[in-house]
Amino acid sequence: MASQTRLAVGVDIGGTGIKAGVVDLEAGTLVGDRVKVATPAGAEPPDVLVAVRQVLTILDAGDTAIPLGVAFPAIVKNGRTLSAANVSHRWIGFEAEKFFEDGLGRDIHFANDADVAGVAEVRFGAAKDRPGLTILTTLGTGIGSALLYNGVLIPNAELGHVQRAGHGRDAEAFAAYSAMERDDLSWAQWAERLQWYYTYIEFLFSPDLLVVGGGVSKHADRFLPLLDLKAPIVPAVHRNNAGIIGAAALALG
Repeated sequence: MASQTRLAVGVDIGGTGIKAGVVDLEAGTLVGDRVKVATPAGAEPPDVLVAVRQVLTILDAGDTAIPLGVAFPAIVKNGRTLSAANVSHRWIGFEAEKFFEDGLGRDIHFANDADVAGVAEVRFGAAKDRPGLTILTTLGTGIGSALLYNGVLIPNAELGHVQRAGHGRDAEAFAAYSAMERDDLSWAQWAERLQWYYTYIEFLFSPDLLVVGGGVSKHADRFLPLLDLKAPIVPAVHRNNAGIIGAAALALG
């Protein structure tokens, strides 16, 4: 077991699941098993708090001396959540950081879920020591995104919500992993949608590296080779654990 000074707890709240783990921040790896519970239906604040308490109890992570980071699927500024794409609209304009600190009885570091995944990959994964602009996207219930320039995070990029002119749906409604499941697409059919998305993102930002995270990244060999892009596009090293690791890393500073 790593020494206490190198440990932190990360909680990654998503639209369908809430994951947590204890992280060794020198190695950038989980210590022990990851735990996961379903995100409560409707994802109302009190219900999400109960679920977060549940994963911390399962982890036996009640020691308030260990830093705690919480990642959330929304724009986060000054502790407030300013959007709610896949959770209750009650989170919009909500003092979420204070709500969790009061409800958990401890200080936390609170940030956007894709941003913390980007931090994990730039500190411990695919974007480590990569110069220029890296764009990480998480493909899941929605499309999260993180911009990293020379290793520095530019927070709260919402590139899953770029609009498809004349279609009435944004990018994540069309190309997230949930869209593949909803529309019963083959890998090749889904890759056609991803091709549109990443080509558009390339045109807007000219990235030097694209990193793909989220649970589906474990199947990266099924769809990434089907994409034709200027920038290299690679799976996240930490896959679906990146949010946990990044949240924990930011909790320790």
